[in-house]
Amino acid sequence: MRNEKRKHYRESEQERRLATEHAASKRRRARNKEYTFVSVFFVLIFLGLAGYLVYFNAIKRDSFINSPYNTRQDTFADRVVRGNIMSSDGEILAQTNVSDDGTEERSYPYSNIFAHVVGYDTNGKSGLESEANFQLLSSHEFFLTQIKNEFMGAKNVGDTVVSTLNADLQTTAYNSLGDRRGAVVVIQPSTGKILAMVSKPDFDPNTIAANWEQLVNDETNSSLLNRATMGQYPPGSTFKIVTALTYLRQHGTFNGFSYDCQGSITKEDHTIQCYGGTVHGQKDFYAAFAKSCNCAFAEMGTQLGGAALLKTSENLLFNQKLPLRSYRKSSFTLNGSSGVPLTMQTAIGQGNTLVSPMHMALITSSIANGGVLMKPYLIDKVQNHAGDEVDTTEPEAYKRLMTDNEASLLGELMKGVVQNGTASSLNGRGYTVAGKTGSAEYNESGASHSWFVGYSNVDNPDIVVSVIVEDGGTGSEAAVPIAADVFDAYYFD
Repeated sequence: MRNEKRKHYRESEQERRLATEHAASKRRRARNKEYTFVSVFFVLIFLGLAGYLVYFNAIKRDSFINSPYNTRQDTFADRVVRGNIMSSDGEILAQTNVSDDGTEERSYPYSNIFAHVVGYDTNGKSGLESEANFQLLSSHEFFLTQIKNEFMGAKNVGDTVVSTLNADLQTTAYNSLGDRRGAVVVIQPSTGKILAMVSKPDFDPNTIAANWEQLVNDETNSSLLNRATMGQYPPGSTFKIVTALTYLRQHGTFNGFSYDCQGSITKEDHTIQCYGGTVHGQKDFYAAFAKSCNCAFAEMGTQLGGAALLKTSENLLFNQKLPLRSYRKSSFTLNGSSGVPLTMQTAIGQGNTLVSPMHMALITSSIANGGVLMKPYLIDKVQNHAGDEVDTTEPEAYKRLMTDNEASLLGELMKGVVQNGTASSLNGRGYTVAGKTGSAEYNESGASHSWFVGYSNVDNPDIVVSVIVEDGGTGSEAAVPIAADVFDAYYFD
């Protein structure tokens, strides 16, 4: 009996001990769960903060630094003489002149020629003056010099921004455009370097303060508007590049296409004519593109449909963000429910489609670069006052807009335009060119803007040129001669 009691006592003690240990273990697990939750919470906060810092420094840094609301820039201006802006070929595009009494004046030796792309530093900032504001107000002078200037209360000299702009190409494009309204963009497709950007009407940045009220209130000329990036134009027949790419993606080839052009086409009581009522006759795809046959492409558009054209257009960055600091988004509104008349018009570059000369230059650059669009840029490098390099921009691929094969086949179409089509005046000039002309009607009377987009040295492309001349007529009349001047300047000057 006594043994049984002892046994029962031991079992009871063991049960109590196990119960106590279980309760303690349960309490420990609860505490550990709380500790884990708190730890995970703080780890997530840390990762979020780290992620934001990475995002801020990698993506938003420049826009924050150069923001007009960043008051630290005013502090820099009190301590640093604003640096120079240079062209890639060594020309001064903007500089600060300091008088004996310390008065500073920003001057632009080329006056109107670089007005929009270099910009101004009075009554706000624009162009490179805005984009490179932080760099221009930073100084990497020799540290002993900086100490000396600090001790004497003198300003340090700001860094020099060397742009990608070529003064000769810019001047040629500016002079060739003459007194006409429009824009010219020149890009190196393999790197994304912007070599020239002209917009007219323009202004003199040297007198921007004195003429500010007049410029702001002049709605007739809109001289402050950079038409190269902010202009919105119907693309005209340059859009046939997009229609052709849509056809290629549906059929896999241009071979087998045939259309008998009679000078006009009518569907649902809507008639489209080829330019001047020209009857092109039986044409394959390459000939229809080279001759810019509106009838063939209008018929093609109805077969492709609005949904397919929309998809390709958005692949080419219509209705999308562009890799630029300042621009107006291109617009493409056609869709699967759009009617036949609007589809016909849109397929030939009319309808409601709007695009900038810069955007057309980017599309052409991707064709010239095997389908890959390089991120366009204006700042090549930054140097200190002594000429030592502080920073440099490395070319960067932005996005693949099309396959290499698609780019190659579009290039073949564009070569035909120069060899035996609407841009034949560019043939036989000592270099090869592939391109597309356009005549974009902008009112009911049939007046049209003149377009050309293309690239040179077609087997290993050197430069892309995009030209629009407002109210210039056909592409071959106004835009092509300007492009020819730019190409000639690149190869022969």
